[in-house]
Amino acid sequence: MKNIEIYDKKFQLFIPNGKIVAVVEKMAEKMNNDLAGENPLFICILIGSFMFGADLFKRIKINSEITFLRVASYSGNRSTGTVKNIIDLNENIKDRTVVVVEDIVDSGLTINNVLERLKEKSPRRIITATLLLKPDALKEEVKLDYVGMEIPNDFIVGYGLDYNGFGRNLSDIYSLINE
Repeated sequence: MKNIEIYDKKFQLFIPNGKIVAVVEKMAEKMNNDLAGENPLFICILIGSFMFGADLFKRIKINSEITFLRVASYSGNRSTGTVKNIIDLNENIKDRTVVVVEDIVDSGLTINNVLERLKEKSPRRIITATLLLKPDALKEEVKLDYVGMEIPNDFIVGYGLDYNGFGRNLSDIYSLINE
């Protein structure tokens, strides 16, 4: 589909699934080399990163585990400026290498909030991986170890990203058409 409509908004195809898959494969290959022998714990930030996290983890060939953390910072198509914790970790990460898997980093608020919370649990090392980065939207300095793609500061949906809960199921990524 070239264009879609969700609620009152129209979106156009921005990143086709084939390009997403290629980026995920490249990132996984690098992680397999970089993290060999570390038995990392992958921590996917829900809800948005569930598709990216699953596709990435399917391609991880080293001994590793996966878990999930749920936070929320968006309402509609705008950041609220605050991060609400919804589901916390059950796993002990003390002295472990953890890989935080995020779908998108825009303001930097969510990832920095998560990193601060994880540091309190004394992991050996924290590594960050995001499929998408919006450098022009950053409001905070962010340490990112793996970045799939840099994109403009457009509102997007698909591949786990949503508009008011809809659009997550799309295999491609779409950007908002400004009318």
